[in-house]
Amino acid sequence: MWTKEFQCGGHESVLLDCRSSGSDRNTCSPGKAVGLTCSEPVRLVGGASRCAGTLEVKHQGDWRPVDDSFWSLKTAAVACRDLDCGYAVSIRRREESSWRSVWWINSYCVYSGSALRDCLTSSSSSFIVDLTCSDSVRLVNGTSLCSGRLEVKSNQSNQSNQWWSSVCEDDFDQQDAEVVCRELGCGAPSVLQGALYGEVEAPMWTKEFQCGGHESALLDCRSSGSDRNTCSPGKAVGLTCSEPVRLVGGASRCAGTLEVKHQGDWRPVDDSFWSLKKAAVACRDLDCGSAVSTRQREESSERSVWWINSDCVASGSALRECLTSSFSPFIMDLTCSDSVRLVNGTSRCSGRLEVKSNQSNQSNQWWSSVCEDDFDQQDAEVVCRELGCGAPSVLQGALYGEVEAPMWTKEFQCGGNESALLDCRSSGSDRNTCSPGKAVGLTCSEPVRLVGGDSRCAGTLEVKHQGDWRPVEDSFWSLKTAAVACRDLDCGAAVSTRRRKESSERSVWWINSYCVDSGSALRDCLTSGSSSSIVDLTCSDSVRLVNGTSLCSGRLEVKSNQSNQSNQWWSSVCEDDFDQQDAEVVCRELGCGAPSVLQGALYGEVEAPMWTKEFQCGGNESALLDCRSSGSDRNTCSPGKAVGLTCSEPVRLVGGDSHCAGTLEVKQGDWRPVDYSLWTLKTAAVVCRDLDCGSAVSIRQREESSERSVWWIYSHCVDSGSALRDCLTSGSSSFIVDLTCSDLLLQPIISVSSSMYGVSEAQQQGARALRRSTFTILCSIQPQYPGGSFQLTFTSSNSAHNYTQPAVNHSAHFLFPAAEPAHQGSYSCVYHVYVFNHTFSSESRLLSITVLDPLPLIIKAIVLPLTLLVVNVALYFYCKANRGQMPCRQKNTELDHYILGVPAAEEEEEEEEEEAQGAE
Repeated sequence: MWTKEFQCGGHESVLLDCRSSGSDRNTCSPGKAVGLTCSEPVRLVGGASRCAGTLEVKHQGDWRPVDDSFWSLKTAAVACRDLDCGYAVSIRRREESSWRSVWWINSYCVYSGSALRDCLTSSSSSFIVDLTCSDSVRLVNGTSLCSGRLEVKSNQSNQSNQWWSSVCEDDFDQQDAEVVCRELGCGAPSVLQGALYGEVEAPMWTKEFQCGGHESALLDCRSSGSDRNTCSPGKAVGLTCSEPVRLVGGASRCAGTLEVKHQGDWRPVDDSFWSLKKAAVACRDLDCGSAVSTRQREESSERSVWWINSDCVASGSALRECLTSSFSPFIMDLTCSDSVRLVNGTSRCSGRLEVKSNQSNQSNQWWSSVCEDDFDQQDAEVVCRELGCGAPSVLQGALYGEVEAPMWTKEFQCGGNESALLDCRSSGSDRNTCSPGKAVGLTCSEPVRLVGGDSRCAGTLEVKHQGDWRPVEDSFWSLKTAAVACRDLDCGAAVSTRRRKESSERSVWWINSYCVDSGSALRDCLTSGSSSSIVDLTCSDSVRLVNGTSLCSGRLEVKSNQSNQSNQWWSSVCEDDFDQQDAEVVCRELGCGAPSVLQGALYGEVEAPMWTKEFQCGGNESALLDCRSSGSDRNTCSPGKAVGLTCSEPVRLVGGDSHCAGTLEVKQGDWRPVDYSLWTLKTAAVVCRDLDCGSAVSIRQREESSERSVWWIYSHCVDSGSALRDCLTSGSSSFIVDLTCSDLLLQPIISVSSSMYGVSEAQQQGARALRRSTFTILCSIQPQYPGGSFQLTFTSSNSAHNYTQPAVNHSAHFLFPAAEPAHQGSYSCVYHVYVFNHTFSSESRLLSITVLDPLPLIIKAIVLPLTLLVVNVALYFYCKANRGQMPCRQKNTELDHYILGVPAAEEEEEEEEEEAQGAE
């Protein structure tokens, strides 16, 4: 724990600039460590209330409005929450007469849970966000902004003393619910049920609402005169307002042009970047099974449409929360499966089979599972075809979770060529029961391939959808996205992606990276388009690292039985059969940096199968299976000995004054700088962490004279926890990222000089000074930046002091004219310098100084030699008086050793000389 009490005036720029107490604190009670929350500098200005107006955010002392690009209700909800204003009701684009400085906010960064201020980038724009929040009503703990437990803000007249209260179900009816849904800009109420969104304790709203149903706000309604004191457990109001979505102009209610209603306005949806995964949300809202296909329809002119943010929808939000007003001639037509779906699977082409019953009665339908005994391969072929998926690859009961009733009661008898499951004949008799674990689990294959390469694991990536094989457009493809294709092909890890430019545009699939990175299949994330830029992909054919934190770390697995494609499997490798040279080959084969960690069981334990040979690599091979191997097989491997390998991440900062500041470069085959677009401090923090440089302090755009090859890094990929290398895409730009991390300063050097003892450095841990003598403490640092100052901090058992001097020639001298016992203690030098619009600090090691009293030293220097002289003279005359007696000689010898330090042989020679002189 910090041992001093800070005594700040509040105006200091750095905490360590504050004065501190003289005495130390030795203990701190449990639970008393400081927890601090700083308010988020967000405000709405120019509106009718504090919960409506132009959105402004303060950063680095500067209040600016926010650019409206890609703002959705889900993003806006964060601002409303920071303002304690309930939920986001509406956002509006306001165009100003000229451009001005604004903050651009990365929507995905906000969706991942970060504060607005953490996700902003400086920019210029004439389009500003105006935002309206609900001032007094909100729904919490729901699945969208239109569902949750109802809370009302109390004490409206006193801004500083307000709180949110739940409402008791007994005091709330359908007319009240209609008013709440209208106030929040949602559809009509669809579910009103107590405890639907979690139980709650006090406070509770004490009045009964008595709405007519036509009011615009809940607090405009009349209320009862008497208060309610209690509310039964489980009776807090849970409310779900409907999602206003429809399909119009199609052959059924599950096919047609997609329209969404917002702020009273039904509009079609722009088709940009729509994938089947995104379309599945609309099908689910319509209770229409799975999304089968999306189609672009071009109208004769532009019209008002809703543009829907894919990242927002993919994160689990409702369509209405993710829309932005726009204009477009391109409209989206959607087809959902009306009566069949696969649930709980890893993609829309896998899961437990469900069929919608009672087709003739729209208001009384439900989804039923199918018993495995009533379902065969021909039936599975029809389902996969109806859903627009590939051929069936797995048909197994309970593969996607057990299920209770209801169960489908008829046996399907398909020929295999029908277009829909309900077109098949069925048995005449009903099935009443189905054994546990026998509900149909079905996986349809993912139609992916690599063509034109040297092996089946390299070439141009193609995907089949709606019967059409097309190549994939290369925009925003990263190794993390490519890894999904390699996995579908059973080809190990993604090694590299390459852009191939064709002579003319052709029909392609555009694949949403965020959709894939969040765990969806490639086919669920594609959109039809045209392009001349195609993805070529190389996967590792026989080696991969699994369960790691990046593509360059994990438990090593090798594909066995290379000669037989239909009978291959992945085997782990025993640590005893693997060394540093082998690791170098694996890291090279995967396109990673040099090995940094090689340790068994680092990425999880594993059962058989195990690789049976020992690799004997020289270290320069291009692939692990090119290495020689031992002749004998290994039958067993001790637990915890499966190889875990981490290859280094090639990241660096160049051109700065330290390795913690400069131009960001990443290596994937070659070293390239990184494009500046959409970089935030949150993304930059990953770089500083990889470089062991503390936290990110600033990012800066540097414009070069011409475009050059760069890496473009997808921010949401990095923010989700992936390594930089996994998230980069090849591109060209003249705008480069310069990054500054917090630990950019070298460590200062502290030393002391005194007239008595010369110079002592901190590495020697201690120094001495005589009382009343002069001593000087020298603080210095190697040249990095001009200017700055040194703060000398002193701590003793009963006091603490700070002394500050400007840095002159990167050093400062602190003179102490007369050393006293009060100067005895620990000293350190703290160097402060203001660069890159921030103050940076770096502290030296501690130097301990002991102050000595000179009097005991003088006594010791004079009295001890006199005492020894007297003793030696006395012994000399004593031995001379007893000359010739052996005991005396022996005694003298011992004294020689222990008192005089003169060897006995030398004493004997002296005595013999004396005797000879006497004889003469």
